[in-house]
Amino acid sequence: MPLLYSIAKATVGTTLSVGWRPRVEGIENIPLTGGAIFAGNHLSVADELLLGTVVPRHLAFWAKSDYFTGTGVKGFLNRKLMEGLGAIRVEREGGRAALTAFDAAIPALRGGDLIAVYPEGTRSPDGRLYRGRTGVARLAVAAGVPIIPVGVAGTDKVQPIGRLVPKLERGVISVKFGKPIETVGRSDDRTALRELTDHVMTEIQKLTGQEYIPRYAPKREETE
Repeated sequence: MPLLYSIAKATVGTTLSVGWRPRVEGIENIPLTGGAIFAGNHLSVADELLLGTVVPRHLAFWAKSDYFTGTGVKGFLNRKLMEGLGAIRVEREGGRAALTAFDAAIPALRGGDLIAVYPEGTRSPDGRLYRGRTGVARLAVAAGVPIIPVGVAGTDKVQPIGRLVPKLERGVISVKFGKPIETVGRSDDRTALRELTDHVMTEIQKLTGQEYIPRYAPKREETE
């Protein structure tokens, strides 16, 4: 685990654990070693920070490329911070540039890292669970690592969309980890990836109890 990440867990992570006291179930489903993908529902910007708090191992997260390319003192500090935390660079442009995050995640997973992915592709606008995109399945099959379903509840109440600072409410948040879904030997054709993704979403729905909507979540601007 990177030193800076360890410091963050000891400080920020401890503060979140003590202040919000999230309830955690299924921690035994997190492998002690080896790479894996956490595939969870997405209710709040607090979701990933919460995962980093309750998962005992290093969790590599995604960070926009701006943090790696800035200039001056601020750019240098941001770059060292992202590198120290073990972040994966994401290009903001579409097309081939955006796929660099996918490419960078494969060696990280094969090297034994854990990565969080939200198959819905965006935060749920209404608390329901929407159809998953196949990127999570494609990444898991390419890296040959298991997918661990994650069900989070309460983060949308503590930090709903539009709120910058989370409300201090203990016992509202819960995190459930399902049994790992193995991907070694699975096909990477479109049909197989769609079936695997749907299976992952079914397992997430079992953990959360959310109403499932069999279509992609609308973008934020479409709901405003």
